[in-house]
Amino acid sequence: MRAALLATVALALTGCAGQGGAPDPQDRFMQAIAAHCGKAFAGRVVTTDPADASFAGQKLVMHVAACEADRIRIPFHVGDDHSRTWVLTRTASGVRLKHDHRHQDGTSDVLTMYGGDTATPGTAERQDFPVDADSIALFRANDRAGSVTNVWAMEVTPTRFAYELRRPGRHFRVEFDLTAPIAPPPMPWGWQD
Repeated sequence: MRAALLATVALALTGCAGQGGAPDPQDRFMQAIAAHCGKAFAGRVVTTDPADASFAGQKLVMHVAACEADRIRIPFHVGDDHSRTWVLTRTASGVRLKHDHRHQDGTSDVLTMYGGDTATPGTAERQDFPVDADSIALFRANDRAGSVTNVWAMEVTPTRFAYELRRPGRHFRVEFDLTAPIAPPPMPWGWQD
């Protein structure tokens, strides 16, 4: 069943081939992540920003939990906090990253579904997501003006997955070992709804 799902995702993503019929970097990026569908991986903070001390002391797990033809959902567990899910969507013009934040009962946090779209083709290993206009408005409405210049990035290689946030005065990066899958943490709410 898993093999059939991965084949369907790969076929759908290769439908957006670049010149000469070769898949473009964004399709290859999505395929590389989808190849890990159903698996979870331990990670660690590799940056030293004091704002990340609480993350650095927690068990960090990413779980490639759901792979559809044009969407991948990756819950990011920080200790016992299961409130975060990265949502990657293949669009007609690139890849979109959104951050789905929920409370323990599954209701949406006021700061949720923020993120951005790729502005360049990127590479098969790295995609950058500058903050979009809707997210800027959300941040401003919720006294988070420091986030209006965010640029998120994700990287995937055969051995590593990385998530990154950059803005002036801020750099957060967490890396996950793709060579050693672990048991996925339980999901306490219906994030897939």
